[in-house]
Amino acid sequence: MDRSAEIADRRVLVIGGSSGIGEGVAHMCARHGARVTIASRSPDNLTAAAGRIGAPVETGTIDVRHDESVAAFFADDTVYDHVVVSGANVSIAPVRDLAPADAQRSMNAKFWGAYRVAHWANITPTGTLTLISGAASVRAVRGRALQRAMNAAVEALTKGLALELSPVRVNAVSPGIIATPAWTDAGPDRRHLLDTLVANTPVGQPGRPEHIARQVIACMQNEFMTGSVIYVDGGYLA
Repeated sequence: MDRSAEIADRRVLVIGGSSGIGEGVAHMCARHGARVTIASRSPDNLTAAAGRIGAPVETGTIDVRHDESVAAFFADDTVYDHVVVSGANVSIAPVRDLAPADAQRSMNAKFWGAYRVAHWANITPTGTLTLISGAASVRAVRGRALQRAMNAAVEALTKGLALELSPVRVNAVSPGIIATPAWTDAGPDRRHLLDTLVANTPVGQPGRPEHIARQVIACMQNEFMTGSVIYVDGGYLA
């Protein structure tokens, strides 16, 4: 049986679906026949992403940093088969250089944003919630202590939610270095860092959003997966 049929006609919400990994997830789900809604803070970015995806998608505005925005988004009682939380605007710097207030804002977006969605989202009992964390949760890098803490918190939350939200299945996909516009469009210094980070990995190149999208869809399809954290990192953690 064609595995894509398992999500065909299912209602899929991708929060953070207007760019990067989230857009890649939305694009692949739409290709497989799902009824996709992408949501983020910027209506303009959503419109642009919908155009790039090509297949019919709905859009909705949500700001996961604020209780009121998340509660309002889900207030229409739409029930989703699958919800994916991807993307968060965070500040990354050494602890001595990053003010606690800035660190708290980053944690609010990454961790508490996922928490808010888990609190308010309406998901069918046979559905899934998939969070996107990051392989930085495991591999410490100098100057990125906050990044490690945020991603580890999301992964720990995943395991707790798998128990509390059951029978809804909850998993996390933890990417390595993925060539999204945040890397490729950020100037030569950023691209050089990208090349440096992946140079010694077994695959020797960054991943692409579709690599993560395939695993997210696998989490949707595999009825025996919950409480799992899956590292898709090209051997970054090897």
